[in-house]
Amino acid sequence: MYAPEFDYYRAGSVAEAADLLKNHPGAKLLAGGHSLIPLLKLRLAAPPALIDIGRIEDLRGVTVNGHTVRIGALTTHADLAASKTLQEQCPALSEAARQIGDPAVRNRGTIGGNVAHADPASDLPTALMAVGATFTIAGADGTRTVGAGDFFKGMMATAIGEHDLLVAIEVPSKAAGQGMAYVKFVHPASRYAVIGVAAVVTLSGGACAAAQVALGGLVAKPTRATAVEQVLAGQVLSAETITRAATLVSQDLGRDILGDLYASAEYRKAVAPVWVKRALAAAAARA
Repeated sequence: MYAPEFDYYRAGSVAEAADLLKNHPGAKLLAGGHSLIPLLKLRLAAPPALIDIGRIEDLRGVTVNGHTVRIGALTTHADLAASKTLQEQCPALSEAARQIGDPAVRNRGTIGGNVAHADPASDLPTALMAVGATFTIAGADGTRTVGAGDFFKGMMATAIGEHDLLVAIEVPSKAAGQGMAYVKFVHPASRYAVIGVAAVVTLSGGACAAAQVALGGLVAKPTRATAVEQVLAGQVLSAETITRAATLVSQDLGRDILGDLYASAEYRKAVAPVWVKRALAAAAARA
């Protein structure tokens, strides 16, 4: 199918993109296009204008500033996966990027487009939730910063307003004694996560000083597994402790678990502890 007609604009800067968004109500941003173009071709979206931000170089790259890693919104999944900086400073994010789609998707798709689309089966939102990312959002009236817990609002819904664009994502650098991992139960056709789990554990004196576990593919938005995290605090991360903690994940899911023809809600709930256990075991081994 062919996309509906639309006006096309190419922004040369963040400020120009913000102005174009403000002056063209209903316009959509075009970056990698992997989410938007299929919607256009299926006539599920018909924006009056597209604003191409793909050539704004200020929105690309991975840089370190003190104990924080800044990732430009146009950085591709392939660049995230290959980044030595991320492999050292935030390996869960690099690991998640390596598991996205196929080479064509990874080489074209961007982290900004991925998280702005906020598909509950996507990989990067789960990893970003676990590591405690912050999101810098620009608009015609300036910029603001939003934490991961407030950024993801629901299924394909975020804190990005109609006239806003995501500029960058910042993640804390890995601390001493900290290990991270991202694992997923992959859908064999789409490569999306049936279940995705990101885990960050910090060890001190042989015991777990802190744990952050995030879940994807199970509910409408990436969710912290607080029941699992709390039981791990102060414990030696033995196989038995990790297994016991993983069984508590159902307390963090509530009743609105996602289901489809490939994996029902009941099935997802039943196998979720297996993937939580795998993520925690991998993170603990790396700590």
